[in-house]
Amino acid sequence: MSALKAGTEDRKKLIAAGAFGVLALGYLAYTFLGSSSSSDTPASTSPVITTSAPVSTNTVSPAATATARIVPSKLDPTLHPEGMLLSESLVYGGHGRNIFAAPGTQTEAAAPKIPAAAASPRYVPPTPVNTGPPPPPPIDLRFFGTATRRDGKPQAFLLRGEDVFVAGPGDIVSRRYRVDEVSGNSVLVTDLTNNNQQRLPMSPQ
Repeated sequence: MSALKAGTEDRKKLIAAGAFGVLALGYLAYTFLGSSSSSDTPASTSPVITTSAPVSTNTVSPAATATARIVPSKLDPTLHPEGMLLSESLVYGGHGRNIFAAPGTQTEAAAPKIPAAAASPRYVPPTPVNTGPPPPPPIDLRFFGTATRRDGKPQAFLLRGEDVFVAGPGDIVSRRYRVDEVSGNSVLVTDLTNNNQQRLPMSPQ
């Protein structure tokens, strides 16, 4: 009886151990499979842009290639005196300084002369001329005829404006003019205001 009981307990232990082992295997399988599936998922990566270096399009001309391939042995290092003499015979004809001439052998270019400013004429005031006192005004009388008095003294007919005067030597006309001399074709009259004496010719009719 005790042996049967012991066998039953051992069987229960085996079943319990088997169930525990199955659970443990399931847990481990879930753990490892879940982590491996998450790690196997590819991460999103940014697109990679690749740029190519610019291709040079410069081409080398055949002449440049030929020049670059000149064989040094074909160059002639000999000096040619005739070419040097030809360059020495050239005469510099410029207007500036000759950089090839030795110092002191060339004359400096003459600086352009600035014309002197023309002197403006100075105003000279005219010298006043002393002409003396102004001439007296003309006598305002017109002599137009003569007559003879009974005593033989000559008389002159004088006109001033619309007034007619008959006067002989010594007479005063218009309180201003004195008759000094009477002749056949003229009369001598003195202006008493300025002592101006004038000879008046006979006026035509």
